[in-house]
This record gives sequence, C-alpha cells and structure tokens, in this order.
Amino acid sequence: MPKNNSITLNTMDYRSGIDVGIWDRSTPGIIKALEPHRHDHYTCMLIEAGKLEVVFDFNHLEMSGGTFFVSPPGQVHQILNTFGATGYYVSFESHHLTKSAQESLWKSVGDTMLIVLSTIEQEWFRAIFDSMLKLPDLNAGIYRQVEEPLLSAMVEQATVLYHKSLINSESLSVRSISISKEFMNLVKSNFRTFKRPSEYAEKLNITVAHLSDTLKKVTGLSASQIIQKEVMNEAQRLLYYSEASIKEISYQLGYLDTKYFVRLFTKKSGCSPSEYRKIFAKKSD
Repeated sequence: MPKNNSITLNTMDYRSGIDVGIWDRSTPGIIKALEPHRHDHYTCMLIEAGKLEVVFDFNHLEMSGGTFFVSPPGQVHQILNTFGATGYYVSFESHHLTKSAQESLWKSVGDTMLIVLSTIEQEWFRAIFDSMLKLPDLNAGIYRQVEEPLLSAMVEQATVLYHKSLINSESLSVRSISISKEFMNLVKSNFRTFKRPSEYAEKLNITVAHLSDTLKKVTGLSASQIIQKEVMNEAQRLLYYSEASIKEISYQLGYLDTKYFVRLFTKKSGCSPSEYRKIFAKKSD
C-alpha cells in the first residue's frame, strides 16, 4: 500500500523544458517509473525492441517494438516489466510546441495516445529522435530553435496517425473525434469543479444535445457518464495510491458533502470507499 497522502508527481527540470534520450531497463527514469506516479508534462516514447508492460490508470497494456505512445500530464501510470525493451523518449512542456502542434495535441490526447507503427513510420520517428539527440553537438548552445520544430513535427505526425487509426476503425468523422477529445481533455482539467455537461458544452461552444450525440457515437457513453468516470478514476487512484482520508479525498474531488461522495462512489463502484481500499490493500500484499 502507498505511504503518502498523494500520488508521486515527477516533474521536469524547468530550465530545459525538453528532455530527449534513449532508454532501456537501467535508465534512471525507467527505474523511477517502476513505482506508480504522475507527470506534470507530456512524455512520448518509441519502443524499438522487446516488450513493455505498463499500467495506465488501471488499464494493463503490453506494448511491443514498433509502438509509439504519448502520456499526458496527470495520468497515473507504472511500468511493471521491460522484457528487454529499448527505445527513445522525449518529455516536454507543451509551450515548446508550435501553436498548431499544441492544438493537435490538445484535441488528440484524452488518455494515453497509443499507435502501432508500420516499418516506414517507425523509421521516420527514429530519425526525428536521432536528429534531436545530435542537435546539441551540431549547434552547441543554440539548438532549441531547431529542436522545437522537430518536436512539433513529431507530435503533429503522431496525432495524424492516431486520428487515421480511429477513423479507419470506427468510421467516424474528424470533427466528431475532435469534439470528443476536446471534451475529455476539458473533463480531465476541470472535473473537480465542473460536474454538469452544460458547463462543458458552453466551453466548447456547442449545444448539450450536440455534445451528447457526438460522445455517444464516438465513445458509447454520455457526457455525464464520462464526467463521473473521471471522478471515480481519480477517487480510485487516491484510495489505492495514497493514504488520504475519505473526507480529504471527497474534498479533493470537489464534494464538500462527504456522505454524498460515499453514496456516489458506492453506487458506481459497488462498494464503499473504505471497502474498496481494504479489497485492494489485500490484493497488493
């Protein structure tokens, strides 16, 4: 069980804002990631070889060579096994991207953006990573003006491939996917404060009916269900990964009435917050 009242937050060195490198099981960042944590920044990883076993917010994934993923800020994740995996990574703050890349990333990343690459796509991403790694030697202390466009190109290409995979698999319009992703990003940033679909529809400048219809087509869930799902996910994270009291968790999630929060959690999870914590404490022993 966890030892802190909050989930570990891994931060960047804000003097740089971009950190790019090659990783394997011995890389310090990978070793740190063996414990549950969040980032305050984005991280892109290319798995070149082997297999990586990761948990993203209770979703267990095994990713093989040729997989590229983008992990957004705030998401709790943990590496379980590396299985000889190697690859590249870049961690960055979004202000280092071009405006276009920032908008593409915002519209695309709700949870983890996961892409299985073709051979030529993997070669392209590898070339971008290699170019970024060589820049400090090529341009000494003035390489940022070249590094940021390369990073932006990587992000833009990842979002293009991600949208293409969604459209091909779901037969959905780009506009529908864009609205859904923007909504989910807004929920991730505001679920502690805004609990009503109308508050999000206003921010998106669309009607509640349009929002609901779009979300149903893309996700199969209503706006209210997605908001409550995010609230429950964060509640479960805090119950499992922290030792914060039920009252503290209720307040963190925007519920001043702890009894109401307990009733809501029990209804959605099938057990009370205290029971949930006990169940998963036993599983982790």
